[in-house]
Amino acid sequence: MTFAEPAVAAVRKILSPMLRKTSHLPLSSISITLFLLIFSGSSQAQISDQIRAVENSIVKIYTTSAAPDYFTPWRLLTPSQSSGSGSVISGNRILTNAHVVANASYVQVQKHNDPNRYTARVMFVSHSSDLALVTVDDPAFFADLEALAIGDLPNPHQEVFVFGYPIGGRTLSITKGILSRVEQQIYAHSGDFLLAGQIDAAINPGNSGGPVIVDEQIVGVVMQANSGGRAENLGYFVPPDIIRHVLTDAEDGVYDGFPDLGFRTQDMESPAAKRAYGLAEDQSGVLVIKVFDDSPASGILQENDVVLKIAGFDVAGDSTIRVNDSLQTNYKYAIDLRQIGDDIEIEFARNGEILTRDLMAQKRQASYSLVKQEAFDEIPEYYVYGGVLFVPLNMNLIMRWGPDWNRTAPVNLLAARSEWSSPNKRELVVALQVLAADVNLGYHDLRNWVVDTVNGVPVQDFKHFTRMLRDNAKPHVVFRNSNGFQVVVDHNEALASEASILAQYRIPSAWSEGLFEGL
Repeated sequence: MTFAEPAVAAVRKILSPMLRKTSHLPLSSISITLFLLIFSGSSQAQISDQIRAVENSIVKIYTTSAAPDYFTPWRLLTPSQSSGSGSVISGNRILTNAHVVANASYVQVQKHNDPNRYTARVMFVSHSSDLALVTVDDPAFFADLEALAIGDLPNPHQEVFVFGYPIGGRTLSITKGILSRVEQQIYAHSGDFLLAGQIDAAINPGNSGGPVIVDEQIVGVVMQANSGGRAENLGYFVPPDIIRHVLTDAEDGVYDGFPDLGFRTQDMESPAAKRAYGLAEDQSGVLVIKVFDDSPASGILQENDVVLKIAGFDVAGDSTIRVNDSLQTNYKYAIDLRQIGDDIEIEFARNGEILTRDLMAQKRQASYSLVKQEAFDEIPEYYVYGGVLFVPLNMNLIMRWGPDWNRTAPVNLLAARSEWSSPNKRELVVALQVLAADVNLGYHDLRNWVVDTVNGVPVQDFKHFTRMLRDNAKPHVVFRNSNGFQVVVDHNEALASEASILAQYRIPSAWSEGLFEGL
């Protein structure tokens, strides 16, 4: 049997009754094969029509960006040029990736088959979900462009099309692939853990921000390809639920982001653990291991509670919920769907008693870790005191050590990433380097040193640290780390030498813009 024979047999069964009424000729395999070819051609023509209907709504985005240098935070790194893709949606907006326009100083867009570039501006950015909205103020730009609608998540194994301008090419590229799976993933741009779709279409630099299309609708935004060389032709996209969340968030122009209820859990698949915390054999849930102060969960959940349901979804012992017949993913998805201010019902077990409470979805704190996640489009904070450059510890600083920062950054700074923050210790302060001068003689080799106390007072965060220095009335300031090592600076000498040190090292100001606002 040839590869075509099953299809021929199927068509013969369908067409035989119709053809016998109109013809005395035998229904040959050749005639059926001809029908299949015609049908296939018709299908391909339909796909081509759909592609043509979409391609004029895809634009190329050119970005000039200049990121801050966190080693010398009063300076910018050398500006760089990059390109990405985007798609026109309602309201004269262009949907793209946040990382396409991150730290942008100049943005242009170019339409399909149009040599002209148009100046654009960024309207709204959600770095968490790696999505951004861009527009062109000249309304004529959108006059001949059709806005694409946001569709629904495709079914598993459904065919999709990816549109974009990979590898900086000027011509629109269209690749085809299959939706492989949908689950929570770490977004490379932000490090956030959100729902993502995986496809096997070819995705390359420049594809970022381009749409994933099914039936002329956007069902995803391409955000990243597999890295590390462990797999080929694997790409990930932001799915429709996350896109809609961001579009709703953008309605008032103020970024709220995704809520965090302020508790952390661990899987609870062990039968012994279930029995220890009062669960029946047919019950499942996850164990609460941390509740953060000043969070929605504070005062409601406790450590060793077992979360059974979130927003009506049963929570399995592996931290997943069943959303529908084709989607089983981490329970965080049920929280991510909500907007700030929504109530989220939590059912949990405490000492065998089942309790139900509502937690109000609140804005996520800057970080529940002592090391804040990477930030974009922000001015770095710093303070030069006594010729010592003090900065807050964050992922921007750690990643400044290069692509292999997880191996090249100082060990003490990397270790801090695993520590939780608290109201008494929200952020770490680092003496990054010493600008050699008489006032800091004896400490010129000091580098990457974490300050634990100032004159015996524990440091809460960077603003608290700088306020203590500004308001100091003692003759000396004693900085101490957790191991007891001290750095002592004469306060009057620090103030008197400030201007000369700034001039010598060509630093425009002793502190970052806005550091003391509101203090």
